[in-house]
Amino acid sequence: VQLQASGGGLVQPGGSLRLSCTASGITLDDYAVGWFRQVPGSEREWVSCVSSTDDSKYYPDSVRGRFAVSRDSHKNTVHLQMNMLKPEDTAVYYCAAQFGVTWFGPAGGNYWGQGTLVTVSS
Repeated sequence: VQLQASGGGLVQPGGSLRLSCTASGITLDDYAVGWFRQVPGSEREWVSCVSSTDDSKYYPDSVRGRFAVSRDSHKNTVHLQMNMLKPEDTAVYYCAAQFGVTWFGPAGGNYWGQGTLVTVSS
């Protein structure tokens, strides 16, 4: 099983990026998929989750209204659209999948991707 996170890069404040999490070896529709981010020296922070049960989507206050998670079942991929990016969004972003749950936090996840770096800077 492998989760491949991609789409990170350098973007100016106010810009947008779309991250992708593509799975092999599992069907992502059977899993809740979460996105997390981490800055060196800080704890991993949850930024979004899409439920495996009813596709409900969850966001913390720090990104609600700016980030949007979506599934592409045909490509076995989950996307994270990030808009109105701020310098404080700079981090390594990880995706993770947990079977059969509505939501999970940084301590959860059956499988984790390797991370993709997002840098928001002018």
